[in-house]
Amino acid sequence: MPQLTRHIPRYDFLRNKYGPELLLDVGHMESLKNFVLDNTPHTLSFYDVMFILEGSGTFSLDQVVHTVEPGKIIFTSPGQVRRWRVEQPVRGYTLFFEEGFISSFFNDPLFLHRFQFFHNPTRPNAVSTSAEEFQKLIQRVEAMEQEFQHLQNDSPHMIRALLYQMLLHLNRLFAQQHQTDADTEGNASIYSFRKLLEMHFRTRHQVQDYADLLHITPAHLNEITQRYFGTSASALIKGRLLLEAKRELLYTPKTVSEIAYDLHFSDTANFNRFFKTSCGLTPKAYREQALAK
Repeated sequence: MPQLTRHIPRYDFLRNKYGPELLLDVGHMESLKNFVLDNTPHTLSFYDVMFILEGSGTFSLDQVVHTVEPGKIIFTSPGQVRRWRVEQPVRGYTLFFEEGFISSFFNDPLFLHRFQFFHNPTRPNAVSTSAEEFQKLIQRVEAMEQEFQHLQNDSPHMIRALLYQMLLHLNRLFAQQHQTDADTEGNASIYSFRKLLEMHFRTRHQVQDYADLLHITPAHLNEITQRYFGTSASALIKGRLLLEAKRELLYTPKTVSEIAYDLHFSDTANFNRFFKTSCGLTPKAYREQALAK
């Protein structure tokens, strides 16, 4: 049952675990009982990729429930609300890192927004793999772990190279399973739009707003979002707003009017109409139904 608390627990990255600041780590899931197997709602301030070797149960990301099973890979972006419900003990690897680990090397502020499995409100944040494919990925994770166990001056470069290859491979798998475009070097506007949406969704609700920021037409923006995400820019904006509204209804004690104000709706009635049109319930009814479960 969701708890209406002032703050959802947030786990931050331990930056100096290895002495010099290194913004990536590899861990064994069974040994991390806080942010990995925490059965209370929580968020991360960093990115996380989990590789499930054994176990069963469920794992939810912003109310989207994933089955925990061998061969499953689950992706978490900063700020997503997570919750575990473990039935059989879970074993596997978790690969987690801060954006700075990547951006400081590739000098590309859009780098992590180019991958389909991060910051994607329109697709499940998970893939399933064959045993053979999964084993190849695990070998790459273990190569990173080995590098951590014998750190050298050039280890950050080696780990970045391994991570880069891993992310590209996972992006291809994700695109194949979810029938999206795996091209990470395509139209830069689509990746800029994803980043701008995360920055401005509370205050900018119209396609025209983002088209203006990108210096393109609304029609062109809709065209590229349809190609890369299978839906319109308007649907992506509304989806991001709805996601944040649900987070605040489920995990904060804010009133409906306060949430409407925080999300820059003109009034509470307008917010109520938006929410009911989007999910079939008023905000109040959605909260009451969730708390009754």
